[in-house]
Order: sequence, then structure tokens, then C-alpha cells
Amino acid sequence: MPTIAQARSKGERAEAPVPEAQARPPRRRRQRSGAAYVFLSPWLIGASLLTVGPMLASLYLAFTDYDLFNTPRWVGLQNFERMFTQDDRYWNSVWVTLKFALVSVPLKLAAALGVALLLNKPRRGTGFYRSAFYAPSLLGASVSVALVWRSLFGSNGVVDDFLGIFGIHIGSMVDQPRYALLTVIALAIWQFGAPMVIFLAGLKQVPNELYEAAALDGAGPVRRFFSVTLPMITPVLLFNLVLEIIQAFQSFTGAFVIGSGRGGPSDSALLYTLYLYQRGFNNFEMGYASAMAWVLLVVIAIITVLLFRSSRKWVFYAGEGTR
Repeated sequence: MPTIAQARSKGERAEAPVPEAQARPPRRRRQRSGAAYVFLSPWLIGASLLTVGPMLASLYLAFTDYDLFNTPRWVGLQNFERMFTQDDRYWNSVWVTLKFALVSVPLKLAAALGVALLLNKPRRGTGFYRSAFYAPSLLGASVSVALVWRSLFGSNGVVDDFLGIFGIHIGSMVDQPRYALLTVIALAIWQFGAPMVIFLAGLKQVPNELYEAAALDGAGPVRRFFSVTLPMITPVLLFNLVLEIIQAFQSFTGAFVIGSGRGGPSDSALLYTLYLYQRGFNNFEMGYASAMAWVLLVVIAIITVLLFRSSRKWVFYAGEGTR
């Protein structure tokens, strides 16, 4: 019986099995591909007409002078030059948005994580409390919620009456420059239900063996949180952080309603998207508004990339065993 090496030396080659995908006739492969594209066509058409098309149109309008009524006039980089060098309200909206994001995002995530830790262990009524804390997020950034919020913090509102019990009389917080942004931040923090649910899912994935080992080593609740819980949920923390930062930079409804569409007194609650709306739909400067939108897109993309790159140093993946 000749060996394989002898068979090859005599010119005999063993034929490898042909994969099924290669053995299939080209016509049949084209038919299967065509069926896949037919099923994907609703999404492709929707993405082209509702996402890609408007984005490309907005990119073109960012370099034009367009007022919705006349033909767009190409102006090159004038919108960006005006934005960065001549528009003081633009830079005020940037500063207000940064303050909003830097304060609301950490506090919202802290509230979501704290409540998730309380609701992680099964107790009586846990399901009800989870639903109750998640309910504000279901309402979303609706106008009705913002109107109720404005009445709560307005003159003779519940908040003012409550503070009056302790002899503190602030009056209408939404009409004072030093407090208007705080009311918008409070509304954002109140809707912590969505990140709370994600934190709950992450906490369920932490192995109990780690807590038992930490307890045997004498670690208390605080030490177990910082040594076990927090490192194990850092991927979930990164996910929530990215989502909440994007949402903070895109916040609009709360500032619009609480600030009566003007951005609050003295532009104290003039968020970036609210100023973009004013430029586009109040002043009919669609070219300028499109330029602002693309700057916002680039900034969010840069922040997201920086977060993912920095995650190599502080996000722990159990499968890798390293940070």
C-alpha cells in the first residue's frame, strides 16, 4: 500500500472536498443573494431616504446661505467662520451645553447605579419599584413632562412651597439665570430609568464567587463595591456613559419648554440644539443651522472615539483578565 507521500511523488493528488458554497451553481447563488436584497430593501430604502439623503443634503447646505424660501447660495466656509469668530451666542450655547453634560451625566449615572444596587437583590416589591423608577424614562423628553417640571419649579410651585417650610424663598427658579439650568439638569437626572435597567443587567452578570472570596478576605460592603462590583461592570458603565453623553449633547425639549423657547433668562439655559433650532426655524438660517449640526456631529464622534480609546485603561473584561 503506497503512502500519501509516495502517491504524491507519482503525481497522484488527493482532491479536497469542495465547500458547499463553491459547489453551488452561480445562478443559484445569485438567486439567494437577490432574495436577501429583497428582504433588506425596506431598510435600505428607508436608510437612503430618511438618513443618508438628508445628511448629504445637510452637508451641502452647511456651505450655503439658505432661508427655506430662496435657492441655496454657495458661501463656502463663511458659516463656520461666522460661527467661530463672530457669534457670541454660539459660544454661550457651547458653554451651557458643556456645563449641562458635565453635571447631569455623572449625577444621572450615579443615581442609576445607586438605585440598581438597591434593587439588585430580590426583595418584596422589587418588581414594582423597578417599574416605578423606570417609568420616567418611558415618558421620554415629552413636552407634557417638561411643562409639569416648569410648573413645579415655577412661582408658587411645589418646590418653592417646600423650601418655604424651611424659610427659604427662592421664587420661580425657571425665571432666574442662576437656577434655570439647574432645573433642566434636574429633569435629566430624574429620568435615570434606562441606564438603571442596563446597570441591573450588568450586576446580574457578576459572579457570586467573587463576593464570597472578598468576604472571606474580610472586605466590607464598600470594599466589595470598589474591588469587585465596579470593575466587573465597567463595560456596562462605558456603554451607559457613551449613550448619556450623546443624549446630553442632543438634549432639546426640556430646555425649550422650561426656557419658554428662548433658552431661559439671559440665555442661561440655551443648549446647543436649542440655539440650532432658533437659527434654523426662527431666523430661517438653514445653512448656518446645518453647519452647527455638523460641528455637533464631529464633536460627538471625537468624544466617543476618545472614550473608547481611554477604555483600554479602565474597562475590565473578564474574558481577557486585564484592564
